[in-house]
Amino acid sequence: MIEYFLANTWQVWAIIAVLCLIMELTSGDFFIICLSIGALGAAVVASLLGNSFYLQLLSFIIVSLVALLYVRPAAKRWLHKGEDKRVSNADALLGRTGRVTEDIKAGNNGYVQIDGDQWRAVSSQDIAAGTTVRVVDRNSTIITVETL
Repeated sequence: MIEYFLANTWQVWAIIAVLCLIMELTSGDFFIICLSIGALGAAVVASLLGNSFYLQLLSFIIVSLVALLYVRPAAKRWLHKGEDKRVSNADALLGRTGRVTEDIKAGNNGYVQIDGDQWRAVSSQDIAAGTTVRVVDRNSTIITVETL
């Protein structure tokens, strides 16, 4: 059996490529798929140029590196497009409106309710409880608001 695989090393590289594809399904980071592409390159070299193991290994390394440099970034851009534009929980508050639940005095803290959550808020002007306000900035968990 070993003699068969030594005579047909392209099949070993093909098996490695399939195993790498299966492992990629669990990671989703597009790193292991580059190794799969490199194994396919080594399989092609093994089938076309013979059984020189060092030549196959060299082609595996080179094709894997090229895939890491070009295929991985392109795949990540294509499959993860739009994800970088999502805002975090606190940044999603910017521009939202809420209702003042505790008076906000200029330079002091008060509280604003947005979607059922209470947020500590500051303002450059006095704002009475019950007033509808818009979030214009945030500093950590303290939001800056202005009246509408």
